[in-house]
Amino acid sequence: MANDPIYLDNQATTPLAPEVFDTMVPWLRDNFGNPHSAHLLGRKAAAAVEVARDQVSGLLPDGGKLFFAGSATEAINLGFGAVHAQKAAGRNKIIVLDSEHAAVRDTASSFAEHGFTIERHPVGPDGLVSLEQLSDAIDDKTALVAAMLVNNEIGVIQPVEAIAGLAHDKGALMLCDVVQGYGRVIIPDSIDLAAISAHKIYGPKGIGALWVREGIDLPPMIHGGGQEKGIRSGTLSPALCAGFGRAAALCLERSDDDAAHIQALADKARSCFANWIFNGAMDQRYLGNLNIRRDGVDVARLMSDVRGVAFSAGSACASGSGRPSHVLAALGLESAQIKSSIRLGFGRYNSLEDIEIASQYINEAAEAQFA
Repeated sequence: MANDPIYLDNQATTPLAPEVFDTMVPWLRDNFGNPHSAHLLGRKAAAAVEVARDQVSGLLPDGGKLFFAGSATEAINLGFGAVHAQKAAGRNKIIVLDSEHAAVRDTASSFAEHGFTIERHPVGPDGLVSLEQLSDAIDDKTALVAAMLVNNEIGVIQPVEAIAGLAHDKGALMLCDVVQGYGRVIIPDSIDLAAISAHKIYGPKGIGALWVREGIDLPPMIHGGGQEKGIRSGTLSPALCAGFGRAAALCLERSDDDAAHIQALADKARSCFANWIFNGAMDQRYLGNLNIRRDGVDVARLMSDVRGVAFSAGSACASGSGRPSHVLAALGLESAQIKSSIRLGFGRYNSLEDIEIASQYINEAAEAQFA
């Protein structure tokens, strides 16, 4: 709508693609069959679910199975179940990078109740992990190493391929939160478990998925009717699955165009915010994420003053907690620097004019604080 703010918070969620909406409508309005029923309507719905499963899997490595879930957070919780078999083999240590999403950090912490030792491994000032230090931390007691592909707050791209290699050298599994990278960057072949979400790729909210490498066993997380191969019981929504599948297919179809568009938006944004300081690595990052700070700026006041732009001071998942960003803290930033940082997220439906206008609003409001 004309009075809506310019939307630059695409790491929090993305607009629903028109093509995805059109794909979902028939499954919401007309094709109401339960995909787990044996009659014609059920089989029709089940076929749509499997088409979607193939579409979502098309952006993931070969040699794995895809389980639909209610969100990426649920998928992460499901994936952590793989450590139970590891514990039976004498492995009781879980390593997660300190800059991981709360879904990974908190899920890992919950396994302390199951006899696991949880280690939050540091990252450097650029947000990247030292492979040498990580190699020293992984030992023959390590069950799982968790590292996200693209950080949701600062956009840095971890060397996931190498991290997985270090884990495998010691017999550990590697779980990767690929939510922010799926459909945008190549997913490394070497990972063992990957969590993804539809609403980060212009798909619907309420559905995510876990990819699991063949040969890895998971205990059921939700008991009931035995759906999703007995791992996650509950009736699937054909509409949500179909929307997810179409969104994934669009990412594949539009890969080059989307990448070029994001590059242009990022170039424009970097020039418009030349007086701000980047948080995280400058080069090894997804360009659609711009996390910047300007010392002395009160971001709470800035967000209140700039009503014409929807942007973030950090992760949407933690924005209501009142706690400073643990990701920026992991970089070694002081509290005042964290409180002077903002995150701008660019997407498929943003324009260069959006960047120009938004930067003008933000920069003018920031300058006013020094007047």
